[in-house]
Amino acid sequence: MSTQAKLPSRLHHTAYVTKDLEATRKFYEDLIGLPLVATWCESDELFGAVRTYCHTFFELADGSALAFFQFEKQEDQALFGPQMPESPFHHIALNVDQDAQHGIEQRLRGAGYTEPDMYVLEHGYCRSLYVKDPNGMIVEFTHDSPQAVGNDHVQARRARAHKELARWLSGDRTSNNVFR
Repeated sequence: MSTQAKLPSRLHHTAYVTKDLEATRKFYEDLIGLPLVATWCESDELFGAVRTYCHTFFELADGSALAFFQFEKQEDQALFGPQMPESPFHHIALNVDQDAQHGIEQRLRGAGYTEPDMYVLEHGYCRSLYVKDPNGMIVEFTHDSPQAVGNDHVQARRARAHKELARWLSGDRTSNNVFR
């Protein structure tokens, strides 16, 4: 990467298609605590046809958002809203502090969420709470270990990132997670 390149300042939003905006709203606003901050109802000519949809935004603390579309026509819904993969390796991860993670976990448990739709993984460098939203999308709420985010560890990871990737790509699959 060039030292001249200017990085994006933050994530503006990430967007997904939902079949049920109200179930999505209840999950993200009522259970998780992300406020609904904008709803845009629109019609646009997209890819050769007029598409009518509703676009909602649920705000994160830094002003970025998770956004969801619901289309008026089922054929548009099917075209633009493919099924989410069942893999836990396809997910969005949101940073939370320990108290926020605990609160989210308690609210989800209170709403009846259990494995396999909700589970916790201790990665060593972070503790992650995973949950399936009403769309089948996996959302991770992760809290970094204080030891892993210390300046020495962050700088060491940055300094070795390319070397560790080259090591992996060359076939050396040795774990480098010193926190487990």
